[in-house]
Amino acid sequence: MLTDRYGLPLSTTSPEARDAYVEGCDILLRMYPGAAEAFERASLADPDFALAHAGRARALQLAGNIAEARDAIAAARGVLGRKASDRDRSHVEVIDRLLGGKPAFSLEALRRHAVDWPRDAVAVSLAANQTGLIGISGSATREQDQLDFLAMLEPHYGDDWWFNSHYAFALSELGHQDAARPRIEASIAQCPRNAYAAHTLAHFHYENGEAEAATSFLRSWLADYPRNGALHGHLSWHLALVRLHEGEFNEGLQLFDQGFAGEDHPGPALIKIFDAPSFLWRAELAGHPRDHARWEALHGFVRRLFPHPGLPYADWHIALVDAVAGDPAETEARLAEMDEMVSAGRYPAGQVVAALARAFIAFEKRDYDAAIAGIESVFAERERMGGSRAQIDLVEFTLLKAFLACGRHEEARRLLARRRPGPRGIPVAGLEALPVH
Repeated sequence: MLTDRYGLPLSTTSPEARDAYVEGCDILLRMYPGAAEAFERASLADPDFALAHAGRARALQLAGNIAEARDAIAAARGVLGRKASDRDRSHVEVIDRLLGGKPAFSLEALRRHAVDWPRDAVAVSLAANQTGLIGISGSATREQDQLDFLAMLEPHYGDDWWFNSHYAFALSELGHQDAARPRIEASIAQCPRNAYAAHTLAHFHYENGEAEAATSFLRSWLADYPRNGALHGHLSWHLALVRLHEGEFNEGLQLFDQGFAGEDHPGPALIKIFDAPSFLWRAELAGHPRDHARWEALHGFVRRLFPHPGLPYADWHIALVDAVAGDPAETEARLAEMDEMVSAGRYPAGQVVAALARAFIAFEKRDYDAAIAGIESVFAERERMGGSRAQIDLVEFTLLKAFLACGRHEEARRLLARRRPGPRGIPVAGLEALPVH
């Protein structure tokens, strides 16, 4: 019987289909372009190979081609009755629920699937990172949930390059840096051209205050990564963030224009939403002038991609754009829609994102007391927003800026004293002039 790279049996007797499927899986797990084409070759070699259709669906979904992805998962469903295994049926169900707009149900199905087929890396990858099913769940304990999920899988993967890149990330996010370092180093040594490992190392450098190492690594790594790679724009954002923190704003803005400025961002739709507004907002906190044209371009872009709220990770970044460039009536309508979802129990992050959205608006109006009150009302639950600690730092920086702007210096000091150890450089203008006791 033919097997995949992780030793799991495949429901195909075609070596050509097996080889193309394994190639597609590795490309997908490395976040490189070409996975959908490899899965298509597998399905052409064996049209009844359900996992090949499902793999193509996942690759297309990551690329933002949702209509084609749904056609591909429909093709997978269509051949399940012929020669599919229980694993095939379960795998297809997980991706089918995801593409059906049911992430919570997809996560339930995935947890069941992972118990029986823990080494089905393509399936479990749906919940292995910050943009996965656990990362966007809105849970107040999602970071620990993420680590627990991967810890459950760890005995099944050992020293595997794909698994280590994700496990190291989850460990680093919760401050387990000594445990994370050897895993990420091993992952990159085994498979240097793994974009997710590069992403994990970028976060590791951030959490450990290693700006010079981050700059050197990202410049070198991005030089050989295809621009249409799913993480090219996001890794460019990481480099731009380092340069901003180090006072090199012009270099950061150049990376913005070349790598992650909304429409030009080559990554998945979700990543397109958060990198550009996050960078522009942070740049202003650091004291750089507002670029109205860039904000206006972002406003049209995010509204086209996400016309209605529902996904907290995207919504809080859209709230930044609305606070700066949004139409007040349009923004209020979106907030009302969000409030209705919260009241009906249909919004996974509860009140957190709506409260932050109103705080961002107050901050823009220079009503700093109201901004502070809004942020502080949900600050302890900010994990529910979705995103890495590096991304969520934007909320802490905004709160710090508001404290400084209205002269609440003692509260600014307390916020700084509570900040987790490691990350270096707080890009907030005026911090250097904070009066000492």
